[in-house]
Amino acid sequence: MSPFESISFDNTANAFEYKSDRQLKKAHFLFSAMSYSWLVQVGARITPWAIKAGLPINGLIKKTLFEQFVGGETLEETAQVADMLEKFHVQVILDYGVEGGDYGEAEKDHSRDQFIRVIDYAATQANIPFMSIKVTGISRFDLLAKMDDLMHAETGTLIKRYEKVLEQLGREEKAEWQRIWDRMELICSTAAAKNVGVLIDAEETWIQDPVDALTMLMMDRFNKEKAIVYNTAQMYRHDRLQFVKDCHEAAVQRNFILGMKLVRGAYMEKERKRAAEKGYPSPIQPDKASSDRDFDAAVEFCINNIDRVALIVASHNEHSNMLTTTLMDQRGIRHDHPHVHLSQLYGMSDHITFNLAKAGFSVSKYLPFGPIKDVVPYLMRRAQENSSVKGQTGRELSLLQKEKKRRNL
Repeated sequence: MSPFESISFDNTANAFEYKSDRQLKKAHFLFSAMSYSWLVQVGARITPWAIKAGLPINGLIKKTLFEQFVGGETLEETAQVADMLEKFHVQVILDYGVEGGDYGEAEKDHSRDQFIRVIDYAATQANIPFMSIKVTGISRFDLLAKMDDLMHAETGTLIKRYEKVLEQLGREEKAEWQRIWDRMELICSTAAAKNVGVLIDAEETWIQDPVDALTMLMMDRFNKEKAIVYNTAQMYRHDRLQFVKDCHEAAVQRNFILGMKLVRGAYMEKERKRAAEKGYPSPIQPDKASSDRDFDAAVEFCINNIDRVALIVASHNEHSNMLTTTLMDQRGIRHDHPHVHLSQLYGMSDHITFNLAKAGFSVSKYLPFGPIKDVVPYLMRRAQENSSVKGQTGRELSLLQKEKKRRNL
């Protein structure tokens, strides 16, 4: 008999214990609306335009999508959500919602300062072990793309290719890259001093190589005694299982702890479209079954190497979460082992998060925050994700409906 038959992701009493009757009804209404893909597509086009045009829609956004998926506009607002989650033994990954854009060095320095502010705050909170950053928040997209192109033309390991490319950059580009390096180093050194984990988000494949190299070098520097810096592997890429194994080999050789967050991925349609337009092989798996297979294989590989790998399973897939917990039990790994963490997005998959927390696992909500105008791209992705992945919306709705019925609402 599986040791995990006692955990049920169908237990809605645990999943929605934190929601009042009013909040439960509101969530049900919101997911019902998101099940209409045409409505979401119209909203995704109109909303960014309306905000830029200064139309008075902030209030509507804040009371709907924002409230469901975001912690708040400020750290102070977000703290209230984090405090609520702590009561249910759910931790928090804080994410300041800034993404790459065409802005100058002063804005990139501002993003760096905001990331450090988040680290400083997380260090004062027992249930915020991690924060998340995007390298595109502190660097120029086109420079990353150029470096990635050049790295693909080279041979050898990731770091060897990176070092060869650094030599090929012009004087101004070298200086620009040094500023990016300095921002990242300050973020990671602050995190190491404050004992807060830094999760480096994945980017599009055509800028990912320099991001991987930068992250690996930061791990080599700051992960000697414990995992501070984590990279993100998007397992819908067909090359990422081997990448995880190569990273582990580097960690063994260089004697550092590999921090690895596993996700399925966020840019599938964009990636396939670009590959078709530019005539190169798609980096994306041929089908979902292949992504699922590699994701689960990566989970097992990391757990089998748990002394050297700190793993974050960032997934809404019930099977992958159950697999993680079952493997831990089979190998005698305690539920709150510091090298195994599970996480879901705030506002989604509460049936996974809160039931895992009840069973004593280290589990968190990924909690973005920031001004409405900054987090709109994130909100639009969440809405589109929930309209295109019919299974996700259907699952959320059925669980909310079940809990409404249990409460006689």
